[in-house]
Amino acid sequence: MIIGLFAGLSGQSRWRDWLLFRNSVPFGAKDPEFGIDVGFYVFEYPFWRYLLGVGFTAVVLSVLGALAVHYIFGGVRLQGIGDRMTAAARAHLTSLVAVFVLLKAIAYVLDRRALLLEQDPPNLYGAGYADINALLPAKEILAYISVVVAIAIIVFSNAVMRNLVWPGVSLALLAISAVAIGGIYPWAVQTFEVNPSVRDKERDYIERSINATRDAFGITDTKMTGFSAGNLRPPAELATDQSVVPNIRLLDPELVSQSYTQLQQVRGFYDFGQKLDIDRYTVNGKTQDYVVGVREINYSRLTAQQGNWLNRHTVYTHGYGLVGAPANEVVCGGQPYFVSGFLGDDQTSEDCASQAERIAVEQPRIYYGERVGGGQQGADYAIVGQTDPERNVEYDRPTGGGDDQGINYTYTGQGGVEIGSFTRRLLYGIKERESNFLLSDAVNSNSKLLYVRNPRDRVEKVAPFLTMDGDPYPAMVDGRIVWILDGYTTAGTYPYSQRVNLQTETADELTNVGTFQLARENVNYIRNSVKATVDAYDGTVKLYEFDETDPVLKAWNKAFGGDLVTPKSQIPPELSAHFRYPADLFKVQRNLLARFHVTDPGEFFNGSDFWEVPNAPDAPDSGVKQPPYYLLTQFPEQNEPRFQITSAVTPLGRQNLAALISGSYVDGKPQLQVWELPDQTAVQGPVQVHQRMTNTNAQIRQDLNLLSSNQAQVLYGNLLSLPFGGGMLYVEPVYVKSNQENAYPVLQKILMSYGDGGSYVVLANNLEDGIKELVAQGKVGAPPPPETGGGNNPPQQPPNLSGQQLTPELAAAADKVEAAWAEVKAARAAGDFEREGRALKAFDDAMSEFQSAMDAAQRPGNGNGNNATPAPTATATPPPASPSPTPGGG
Repeated sequence: MIIGLFAGLSGQSRWRDWLLFRNSVPFGAKDPEFGIDVGFYVFEYPFWRYLLGVGFTAVVLSVLGALAVHYIFGGVRLQGIGDRMTAAARAHLTSLVAVFVLLKAIAYVLDRRALLLEQDPPNLYGAGYADINALLPAKEILAYISVVVAIAIIVFSNAVMRNLVWPGVSLALLAISAVAIGGIYPWAVQTFEVNPSVRDKERDYIERSINATRDAFGITDTKMTGFSAGNLRPPAELATDQSVVPNIRLLDPELVSQSYTQLQQVRGFYDFGQKLDIDRYTVNGKTQDYVVGVREINYSRLTAQQGNWLNRHTVYTHGYGLVGAPANEVVCGGQPYFVSGFLGDDQTSEDCASQAERIAVEQPRIYYGERVGGGQQGADYAIVGQTDPERNVEYDRPTGGGDDQGINYTYTGQGGVEIGSFTRRLLYGIKERESNFLLSDAVNSNSKLLYVRNPRDRVEKVAPFLTMDGDPYPAMVDGRIVWILDGYTTAGTYPYSQRVNLQTETADELTNVGTFQLARENVNYIRNSVKATVDAYDGTVKLYEFDETDPVLKAWNKAFGGDLVTPKSQIPPELSAHFRYPADLFKVQRNLLARFHVTDPGEFFNGSDFWEVPNAPDAPDSGVKQPPYYLLTQFPEQNEPRFQITSAVTPLGRQNLAALISGSYVDGKPQLQVWELPDQTAVQGPVQVHQRMTNTNAQIRQDLNLLSSNQAQVLYGNLLSLPFGGGMLYVEPVYVKSNQENAYPVLQKILMSYGDGGSYVVLANNLEDGIKELVAQGKVGAPPPPETGGGNNPPQQPPNLSGQQLTPELAAAADKVEAAWAEVKAARAAGDFEREGRALKAFDDAMSEFQSAMDAAQRPGNGNGNNATPAPTATATPPPASPSPTPGGG
């Protein structure tokens, strides 16, 4: 009974393994070593391993219990004359030991399969050369030995000699065999055969890991596209483009959330959260991306008077409105142009906000959301419903008078649990530890209790097997506000696949800033198999199948009756139009592509072409990664603008740009695409571009300093890296936030650059002016090399001495100048600022030496003076400055 109790306590957390074991389906893929369907590893192996652990525990406890019982009743004696153990006790105990050894034989068989799941020395997962050629046969031999030892224990202790000497010898031989065959021999193979030529020996097994990882994480079909980015001069097409430039997003969802809160909050208890969301809508026949947020109740912002139990749970029950603004437009001094979510008809002027709802919502009330279900003490439930239809007590929205004036409302939705009966009121009163469920007149026969109001929590209650994305987002679908959530099916036992930690792989600058941090779950298989929705008014949860080929989802759906998930064919088109490539899945795939875009085993082993995600451009020393960002744009080789999530990556250990990675949906199916830059190019990455744009041009640096003062601070929005015209266009909004209380960031300027991030830079009032100025700079030609080291004057360029007749001293000095200038360009291309500083110092010294040699050559009385042609005077003076910005452009 005691063993059963412990087994039950252990098994209660293994319901997932049991359900997958019972409802397993074929994966349709086989492991490369044994040819076994991957479904065995994902669905069956974990449960078999658990049962084996339970068996070992039960046998060990049984041996200890039997020894105690036999000792108490005299079957086992520690001292005395004659046998120390009766025949019955010996048979009982040796049988248990034999069972233990047989379980060990089964463990060796499972260990053979487990080799494909363990980490291998080259930092990959799966069996390597020594595992396959030494440890794998060793496990098989040990399994046979264990079976022989188990038989020997039973036979020699009970049928032949009837003592414990030979059984003990058998166990000792098993232990020695385990050490010699299972330990020393594989170590010797690894040390003396593999390590001296590990690249060649492990080549086939590295290839297995590459292929398995790409399959398990859905990156096999990634479209790789070469992109030279060799054009460093802004093309004239920038001024007339209609696919990229008009859709450039200026609003940063994190920074403008404060603007939404201050400009659309109306009451202090409304809140939009720390970060808004990006979605796209078609308004007046034009599709573009919008920054959207919902006006929710934040219970922590209720005043002391508003925060009593009656107000908290029966009056302030819901938020109101989906507030949206075009992502590429600002008005009235840098504010978003609001087009939806209005509380009444008394809007501001047409210049600052739309006079009509452009994203019309028929039911704008928010009873289920991220703020009302935030998990604060006592803030997770609302009591709604009245017996008197004329008596509305729920605060709906203000009318424009004072804080105490507003329209009231009574909930009419299907959500919630009826608590009109005394029994239910009593039970929920006990659950919430609140006597007002029984005492308050606000709780009546028509009352309903709304709880578990966070969309993410609701989906996890319905489908606890899903791992939810950390960024739910609201959308207007068929006149209602729904929360859209991405659900992942995961596994940790896909053979040869790389294992990653979801929390680590998805962490970046925005983690826990309007998003949820994922749990520390180690996985080596993931699919975005489910799109879930939660109705913001009545809390209805719907699960839609999104990946029709995912075996894990098929198994779970089968386990829950077969109809838990709605087929993909039944997804409403109005809903699918708002689906977006999930951020957390993209981060995991992007991080893996940083290594696993290399498919040649030899190159993978060398690791010379690995990438990494750069740090946040405006805070490179913080150690946090730059988040990916959503854009409605058109990249090279795309037929039309797509709503896609993008990210830049840099070579491992360097800061120049290596590639751009994008995730989008094409015909309802996910597509990853990589634009890879040639290895020999040195286009600057996000961190370098931000530093160049903010520090290169003296006038821009001065203008940025003027924006920042003791009364205000400068904040930088998303740095967008956009491939265009054979080069790179960079756009970074510049916000200014006053230090006054309740101030919000205002978009004041736009930093733009083309090429290498430093040659062509503008600081403009708006996007149109910035594009015009970039094009104008491109027509004039390359401006001077960027300033470095904080100097006031640009460095001189090397003199042009082609066709000149030089003295030997002057020729030698010119060679030094040319060599020093080549080192400056190389350091600048590599993004090594320390090296560039040394190179510029050497260049200045070489220029001084050249000037001295030139003066000496021109000095009267010099024997070679008549043969030396003076260098052009233009080379001895600083080059012209950059073209002046347009008015107001900085």
